Amino acid sequence: MTQDEVLAEFRDAGALLRGHFVLSSGLHSPLFLQKMAVFQDPARTARLCGALAARVRDAYGPVDLVVSPAVGGIIPGYETARALGCRALFVEREEGRFLLRRGFRIPEGARVVMVEDIVTTGLSSRECLHAIREHPGELLGAACLIDRSGGRADVGAPLVSLCRLDAPAYPADALPPELAAIPAEKPGSRGLVA
Repeated sequence: MTQDEVLAEFRDAGALLRGHFVLSSGLHSPLFLQKMAVFQDPARTARLCGALAARVRDAYGPVDLVVSPAVGGIIPGYETARALGCRALFVEREEGRFLLRRGFRIPEGARVVMVEDIVTTGLSSRECLHAIREHPGELLGAACLIDRSGGRADVGAPLVSLCRLDAPAYPADALPPELAAIPAEKPGSRGLVA
């Protein structure tokens, strides 16, 4: 799947939004990828994650286990694992840090790949990888559907992406005038109270 085909999937799902958005990282951007508009369509999600699985296989070889960060990474992690023919687990936040819960475990010798949805700064990926490294198993690397950092995010492991965007993101105190003139929206889920 080409980068243009990936972006077409997001555009066709109504998931490529333009305006002024506060990302889960706290950065501001004129571009937001509403991945849940993509993930509500199983066929679209299967196409994207099947293509990501092929990239993962090419980069890392056989995979025994996919681990993803909750909540946004659960669906692409599961679908990518399904396409790879392996198990899927996820980490959750407990007292501010990612942990494997629910009886999940990484067996010794398991070949593990962390799968994310979208990478901006790489923070949640680094936190997820830290949680994975606390268990036995061989961490092969990371993968995501879209790397919106243009390849600049340091996730703490090799990163394979289906699409690499160079989407601008700014600290709140350094907004360009055209972005500052638009009211900000915060469409993501981080920080919501359950």
